[in-house]
Amino acid sequence: MAVTRYLSPITLFNTKNSNLYSLTLLAILCTTFYFIGIWQHSLGPIPNSTVTAVLSSAACNPLPTTQLDFMPHHLPLDPSPSTAVPAPHFPPCDPSFSEYTPCEDARRSLKFDRDMLIYRQRHCPEKEELLKCRIPAPYGYKVPFRWPKSREFAWFANAPHKELAVEKKNQNWIKVEGDRFRFPGGGTMFPRGADAYIDDIDKLINLKDGSIRTAIDTGCGVASWGAYLLSRNILAVSFAPRDTHVSQVQFALERGVPALIGVLASIRLPYPSRAFDMAHCSRCLIPWGTYGIRSFNSNVLLLAFCFSPKLTLLVHHADGIYLIEVDRILRPGGYWILSGPPINWQNHWRGWNRTADDLEQEQSRIEAVARTLCWKKMVQRGDLAIWQKPSNHIHCKANRKVFKQPKFCQSQDPDTAWYTKLEKCLTPLPEVADIKEVAGGQLTKWPERLNAIPPRISSGSLTGITENMFVENTELWKKRVEYYKRIDYQLAETGRYRNLLDMNAYLGGFAAALVDDPLWVMNTVPVEADRINTLGVIYERGLIGTYQNWCEAMSTYPRTYDFIHADSIISLYKDRCGTEDILLEMDRILRPEGSVIIRDDVDVLLKIKKIIDAMQWEGRIVDHENGPLEREKILFAVKQYWTASPKQDQ
Repeated sequence: MAVTRYLSPITLFNTKNSNLYSLTLLAILCTTFYFIGIWQHSLGPIPNSTVTAVLSSAACNPLPTTQLDFMPHHLPLDPSPSTAVPAPHFPPCDPSFSEYTPCEDARRSLKFDRDMLIYRQRHCPEKEELLKCRIPAPYGYKVPFRWPKSREFAWFANAPHKELAVEKKNQNWIKVEGDRFRFPGGGTMFPRGADAYIDDIDKLINLKDGSIRTAIDTGCGVASWGAYLLSRNILAVSFAPRDTHVSQVQFALERGVPALIGVLASIRLPYPSRAFDMAHCSRCLIPWGTYGIRSFNSNVLLLAFCFSPKLTLLVHHADGIYLIEVDRILRPGGYWILSGPPINWQNHWRGWNRTADDLEQEQSRIEAVARTLCWKKMVQRGDLAIWQKPSNHIHCKANRKVFKQPKFCQSQDPDTAWYTKLEKCLTPLPEVADIKEVAGGQLTKWPERLNAIPPRISSGSLTGITENMFVENTELWKKRVEYYKRIDYQLAETGRYRNLLDMNAYLGGFAAALVDDPLWVMNTVPVEADRINTLGVIYERGLIGTYQNWCEAMSTYPRTYDFIHADSIISLYKDRCGTEDILLEMDRILRPEGSVIIRDDVDVLLKIKKIIDAMQWEGRIVDHENGPLEREKILFAVKQYWTASPKQDQ
């Protein structure tokens, strides 16, 4: 039986009172100490003398004490004002630099020899001469018309020069119509228009079957020939010097046509050997019959005399170093097309303000040089003449017994073409076993050519690149471009970008992945990537490109490109030149509101991000397409729109 404890009412009352007293006492003590604390703080700090007196009067001996240090000891020292890194600052350049081309500067060129047009070659500024400012667009600059409208129209404000419109007003090059230029498609030698002129060429050689894909136009004017070849799936690189024909290359780029500033002078053109299926000169004013070859044996003179008594003296003094360079960059079986002086001189010599004898001798010199190169003259009809390079050099090596010059080159790599001096020797084609075999390998016709294994790879001539690597690289860039388009909706928008640049193209996979879009890509292979020279592969795929040293400026006008792709380019040049200088060059050649994609190590991109923030670019870093665990990241950036002010613009 459970026992219940009984508590009397008196006991319960006493217990409650005891708890109440305890709580009351605790509250009184807390309140007392609170007011004591307030009173002490109101008296201010205790004087040190008082503290000293109290301590000295203490009866006990002082205890040893240790001062506690709560400061961190593993932080870098604060930089002194003299060693602090200043924030990057890149002010706008003076408006007079709005069309500045650093390596083709007219003032600098005057220091160099005029012989062989050496003064019009690349002559880049020294390191201390580099501008540390941003090139302004002219006031009123507008985003160019979209292709194909841009083939016929460009904004006057973007390249405000009327000189060509005045000088070539009767040749249908260019006309000024209000706030824009119109390009009728004409040329000095094709007054009926480039389309009709190309039709005339097509009647002489087949431009439709895909065997001709890459072309080069020397002395291009406003590049109407290249502009109208694009509709026939032929991709032409047009070049011309920066000379008295103001802004001709700039007009080509405003039209959305591939073009570079360049000149045939004393160094090789920046392209590999066997690059182009077709080369073209329409009154390009290049002296094809001068400089170079000057010795022939008596058999050649006898053959020349049998062909034409007048030709004997001409062959003895035949030149042709520029045709030798064209031969280097033409693929086996490629074509050279010439129109204008001296072709059809019999009907034009009066209009050309030259004597008939002078023009006849010039044509005879060209014919003689072409034979020494083993070219075959296919046809001359009207104002057009076409020669074809042999598919191999079996016969050409045999006839060196007759044509002592030019000899075959022995030393230089035929693909080396960056400040490489022109040579008075013939670039040998790769060896073949049969007279019907194409030296270097037969190219597949376009469009299959794009993804077929390039002969330079299938033959094993590029050490370290296998057929499997080529296929994998092609698929990799398809995946990467698809990822880019998910991030950058403007790249995915058809027609948004027209002129694209790949600063480190390797095998051309980026350009190949975009081939179905209405755009073109200038693929650059850095000359510092000398472990493997891949530009020849890019041309064998039916794409175009050039060599480039990114410590120097590119041979193009400001605001050339709508979009720039840079894969590991900053890491490649980290010990060669300044990151700021490369980014300022990218800014120079990028249009306002143009876009940039930079792939690199995350630490490199963080450094780049600080710089572009000072360049009026808006950018963000995103993860690699394989996810966040990859150290390589991707920077997407857009150059903001800004121009010179209306009061400053010149």
